[in-house]
Amino acid sequence: MSEQSLAEEVARLKLQNSKLEKINQVLMKRVEEGGGNQDEPYAAFEHSVQLAEQVKEKTQALNDTLAQLERSNRALKQANDQANIFKQRFIDAIESISDAFVLLDNDGRIILQNSHFVNFWQKSGLKIEEGVNLNDFKALAKTRGIISQAYPGDADNSPVYKLSDNRWFQLSERRTREGGWVMLYTDITALKVAESERYEKAMAQKSKLLQNLVDNLSQGVVLISSHDQVEVWNKRFVEMSKLSTQKLRSMPYFTNLQNSTELELEPKSNTQDDHYVQTLSNGSVIEIRDHRLKNGKLIKTFTDITTRHRYAESLKKSESWLRLITDNVPAMIAYVGSDLKFQFTNQVYVDWYGWAKGELYGLELEQSRIHGDFIQLQPYVDRALKGESVSFEIEELNSAGQPAHLLKSYVPNRDNTGAVLGFFVLVRDITARRNNALALQKAHDQLELRVKERTSQLQNLNDVLQVEVEERRQAQLNLTAAKSEAEIANISKTKFLAAVSHDLLQPLNAAQLFTSSLAEQVSDIKSFSLLGSISSSLDDLENLISTLVDISKLDAGVVKADKSAFNLGELLNNLANEYQQITDQFGVELRHVSSNAVVHTDSVLLARILRNFLSNAFRYTDKGKVLLGCRRQGDTIVIQVWDNGAGIAKNQLTEIFEEFKRLKSSQTAFSNGLGLGLAIVDKISKVLGHPIQVRSTQGKGSVFSVTVPIGEMISNHRADDKLSRVLANTDLAERKIWLIDNDASICDAMSQLLNGWQCQVITATSLESLKEKVDITSDSADILIVDYHLDDDINGLDVAIEINQNREFDLPILMITANYSEELKAKAKKRGILLLNKPVKPMKLKTSILYLLK
Repeated sequence: MSEQSLAEEVARLKLQNSKLEKINQVLMKRVEEGGGNQDEPYAAFEHSVQLAEQVKEKTQALNDTLAQLERSNRALKQANDQANIFKQRFIDAIESISDAFVLLDNDGRIILQNSHFVNFWQKSGLKIEEGVNLNDFKALAKTRGIISQAYPGDADNSPVYKLSDNRWFQLSERRTREGGWVMLYTDITALKVAESERYEKAMAQKSKLLQNLVDNLSQGVVLISSHDQVEVWNKRFVEMSKLSTQKLRSMPYFTNLQNSTELELEPKSNTQDDHYVQTLSNGSVIEIRDHRLKNGKLIKTFTDITTRHRYAESLKKSESWLRLITDNVPAMIAYVGSDLKFQFTNQVYVDWYGWAKGELYGLELEQSRIHGDFIQLQPYVDRALKGESVSFEIEELNSAGQPAHLLKSYVPNRDNTGAVLGFFVLVRDITARRNNALALQKAHDQLELRVKERTSQLQNLNDVLQVEVEERRQAQLNLTAAKSEAEIANISKTKFLAAVSHDLLQPLNAAQLFTSSLAEQVSDIKSFSLLGSISSSLDDLENLISTLVDISKLDAGVVKADKSAFNLGELLNNLANEYQQITDQFGVELRHVSSNAVVHTDSVLLARILRNFLSNAFRYTDKGKVLLGCRRQGDTIVIQVWDNGAGIAKNQLTEIFEEFKRLKSSQTAFSNGLGLGLAIVDKISKVLGHPIQVRSTQGKGSVFSVTVPIGEMISNHRADDKLSRVLANTDLAERKIWLIDNDASICDAMSQLLNGWQCQVITATSLESLKEKVDITSDSADILIVDYHLDDDINGLDVAIEINQNREFDLPILMITANYSEELKAKAKKRGILLLNKPVKPMKLKTSILYLLK
């Protein structure tokens, strides 16, 4: 407050005090001036007499009380003596206890204690006496560090304390009636020491067992602390990481170790459990799993899954091929497990029933019946699950709701024990065939009925007979039309197979190019042997596909003969040298008679016929002899292949030229044969117009022959010399090659192969893609390789023409295609373009490039 406000407050208080003094004086004056009572002396006398009586009564009561108090004192002294005796006995009793004893009041102060309690805390330096509050003492002991650890008890266990001098005691306490506490402190140091020794020994043994267990795991295991420090590892981890035990101990932090190993030590995420796959430089595939613990530590496991990964990749590739083939087969195919759930369907199956791709997987057979009744299928399904192959006809509705007649076959799939795992489903739509059959049957029935009716009335109903004849003729026309439609459908099928050869040979061509490129880089004998096995498998696959494609092309009529005159002796010598390499494999002795005859035919197709003759002779001749030769008959040459093998029965001489026919006497035939060799020979001979003959005697052997017309050779020494000069120099180093193929895998394979020949390769999947990488009008290049079938209905012939139209000097063009048509050959030849058919052999590719460059 300010001085002015203080002065005002003092003045106010003085004024109030003055008023109070005036009031007090007025009140005192009024009391002094007031009159007294005249009867007061007598009233005071009566009052004193009454007081004397009361004093007398009080005195008597006081004397009685004193007497009673004396008696109580004597009884109290006696009780006190007994209490002292009991107290001494209680003190002696608690002194005899081996544990430290203390008695507290309800405020926690010490009432009584034995010497053990005093001695228990003697080393602590704290003063223990009666009246001390034990709670304050405990707090002080904890503050000074005398009590280092405290373990609170529960309903079954008492509290335990550890002192700073490594002594342990257990506290037992009980409540008294007055609200105090009785406490016993038991020294359990010896017990704790023994327990600790047993625990440490057990832990050491468990740790040793755990380390032995971890070291014997097939997985690499490592424990990383919350501070990114490697704490525990096993021998398998040391082997996989290439880290020594000394380095792991001297540099435990994985941030330092990461630069010394390929293995990924750092976790990918902060999730509880995570796993991922890592591929090492040596090709090993490692599965890494992260297991996070609640204390922040991390356990990482490393599992070598190389074999499993390669097997999975192989299965995936096989499944892809199986899917490609089954999706292009004109039949509905499915597989149903023993639980009646779909495990596989081809595209034709899901399209016919109106399902989206993948919707049938895992769906029960009964649930898939959108337009049909499962009860009709139930008996056949039960029979298939019992191991019986069943075929039946049934009428169903397709995805458009239209009725169709189907021929279904259920073929059970058994395991090694004979148990049925499921069954294969093959469905063919026979609606058209059945309708035609019904129509024919109906016409036939009607015809017979009418014939019977008209026969009895022949004389009188001649005009009706004429009508009947006309109906019969119409029925015959309908039958002819149905047969024509069937033949057209068969031709469409063969044309489809011939056309699909491009898509089948495209990935095969890429695989062979990759294999050839890898063969030039591999130096390890084991890897080279494995690569040779892969190449052989690809060659077998090429032969199988080529055989099927050849049959399709021959049926479709797309194979035309390109006849010319050539020296037959060179062809026979080449075939003899080729098959001489496999005589040891079949235990066959091959001889051939050379010739200088000149024939006029297609050398490629003729070689295909003779190869099939020789292959059959090798297959069906067990440790015998095979002879290849020819003889002149007038204006023709008869080329023959003799063998002394098992021979062929007379009733089988015509069957062997049918498709998919193989003799039962075959003991050494190739496991991948299809029985199409002689069927191809028969079809090629018709294309060439060369007759085929076969003679055979069972148990003695067979002779196959083809008759070829004699030709006249026109020599071209200049062309031969030019080709020799081309092949003299095989160096392609620094050659600039442009490659256009719509298949990225083909581009990659060709790029690796050509880079292995030290070429400079630029690949593109289209002309626009090539324009983005080079200037097609001015950039220099040595050769252009282009695929014929490109995307968006663009062909490589038009692309090559467009590129050369804009350049000052034309590029040499090499076109690669699976199109074997004569029309394309003529167009390429007219444009001066060299044409190669897929799949392309690396040496043939290299020779063709050298020819164009020179």
